Amino acid sequence: MSSVATNAFAAARERLAAQMTDPPEKRPAYDVFGPPTAPLPGLGGTPRIGTGRSSVERVEAALERIAQDEWTAFVHVDAERALAEARARDAEPPRGPLHGIPVSVKDVIHVAGMPTRCGSDAFHQMPEVDAAAVDLWRAAGAVVLGKTSTHEFALGVTSPQARNPHDPTRIPGGSSGGSAIAVATGMGLVSLGTDTRASIRVPAALCGVVGLKPTYGTVSTRGVVPLSWTMDHVAVMAPAAEDAALALDALRPEAPAIAPAAGSRTEHLRVGLATAAWEGAETAVDAAIARQIEKLQGLVASVRETDRPTAADFGGANAMGLLVSRCEAATFHRAAGLDRSLYWAEVRDQLDAADGVPATDYIDAQRYRAALREEMLAVFREHHVLATPTSPVLAPPVEQADEYLTILSRNAILWSFVGFPAISVPCRTDGLPVGLQLVAGPGGEALLIALATALTKEGEGA
Repeated sequence: MSSVATNAFAAARERLAAQMTDPPEKRPAYDVFGPPTAPLPGLGGTPRIGTGRSSVERVEAALERIAQDEWTAFVHVDAERALAEARARDAEPPRGPLHGIPVSVKDVIHVAGMPTRCGSDAFHQMPEVDAAAVDLWRAAGAVVLGKTSTHEFALGVTSPQARNPHDPTRIPGGSSGGSAIAVATGMGLVSLGTDTRASIRVPAALCGVVGLKPTYGTVSTRGVVPLSWTMDHVAVMAPAAEDAALALDALRPEAPAIAPAAGSRTEHLRVGLATAAWEGAETAVDAAIARQIEKLQGLVASVRETDRPTAADFGGANAMGLLVSRCEAATFHRAAGLDRSLYWAEVRDQLDAADGVPATDYIDAQRYRAALREEMLAVFREHHVLATPTSPVLAPPVEQADEYLTILSRNAILWSFVGFPAISVPCRTDGLPVGLQLVAGPGGEALLIALATALTKEGEGA
């Protein structure tokens, strides 16, 4: 019997064969991603992550929660080193926006002196230097607690070895599942992860936290075990949008800060509802998003439905993004010479299927990507922000996780594929968490923070 991964590749190649990308001279997407434009300036606001207790008190509280980890959030913890760093932070002047804040790091990102396993029995490295993003967080004063669990090699959106803290019979989402659990349960205040197709936003939605993916190229991927060189994003998770903004600002210290956008005016913004993103949404998701959209209508200039992106846009991005990301992953794994017999069956199937994709198909998928990006840029000439459900479904039961390879991430992949910034914001529910996804054009992170914080404050007052 064919696996879900094998069938997805077959469908993607069939779609590619029927896909026309005109003109024939259209270049692949390798060179269409210029430097991100500067975000719009914020108009004030008071971020909250850096206030309150001492670093030692924060780290001790996080370690107490980690000691009770029943959801497989962490795969490695260095308590002694974290407490030593916390004492040092308390004894020195503030370094930056994360000074003394306990953080976690996804186990595909190198932390000096901590093992990198990528959630796999086939991979083990002990890096001597931090990844670029970890180095920047340390420079901003962060205290690294340890490494969080991931879907093997970040090649999936389920993290089936971990459990959702809201219902342990269900998955947390992935691939940054451990990061989402850690933030949701207070095992550290923010977490560093990656998002190649949907790996920050899906677990953020399923676990009820904020997941912020910046514009492609904003944060260096040096020191990240690659999934896809042309799609990987380093991204952040936090309890609230203003906290996520501070965490991202620490990763882009030379750029204008986006944290001051928390509390900015939003009444001038035009928001588009990408109606195709609601297709097949579960009733609970639809109801939670509807309540959030109702709040949104009182905060902005206009909220109206938009025809783009279409179902074909979402479907095309899913199919072509699968081909691009998995072909690049297969290239890395072949070069690494790892023993695939030790891989999870679902991950191995994806790489084996990608091994058989011709180079011409990969290049055509990149050509489609370049054309789609131009078309999505045109959408943001009409709207400042687009809104969709982050995922059309609630967190699935663990035993059904393999069936959700393409469903959970359907609404999220497009924005990683074209490199636009996106944030998942929790919606108020009486049951399992639901996420509202907000998307802006390149460099529009400040717009997302302004709108996300306005929605949060509106929700707190409701």
